Amino acid sequence: MKIAIGSDHGGYKLKEKVIAYLKGAGHRVKDFGCYDQESCDYPLFARSVARAVADGKAARGVLICTTGVGMAIAANKIAGVRAAVLPTEAIALSSREHNDCNVAVFGAKFMTPAKTRSILALWLTTRALGGRHRRRVRLIKQLEG
Repeated sequence: MKIAIGSDHGGYKLKEKVIAYLKGAGHRVKDFGCYDQESCDYPLFARSVARAVADGKAARGVLICTTGVGMAIAANKIAGVRAAVLPTEAIALSSREHNDCNVAVFGAKFMTPAKTRSILALWLTTRALGGRHRRRVRLIKQLEG
């Protein structure tokens, strides 16, 4: 699967570990930055990853900042993106099954690399359930205008 990934300075170290994991699992990864721990503006990276997903250049996206909240807010401003902060496997599962979430967001301050890998493995292999959930995702899309 082609995956777009990005972080700010607060998520840089975890992002590098996630990239190694994803490549090792056979995914194609496009890194949209940041590329070091120098202070930077997370909305720029959220926009790049979200647009890659919305435009179909990547099947899924991964964003990482200190808490995950800022990245999720910024990514969800892009039409076609359903980004969610994923602190647990249960939330990751529900985000895919019920919401067809296409951008996973992590807060580096609260996640270990092992926990992030575990959540991503589940999230990347879980399918949307459809049915009543598909109807609700369509209603979400209508909110985009």
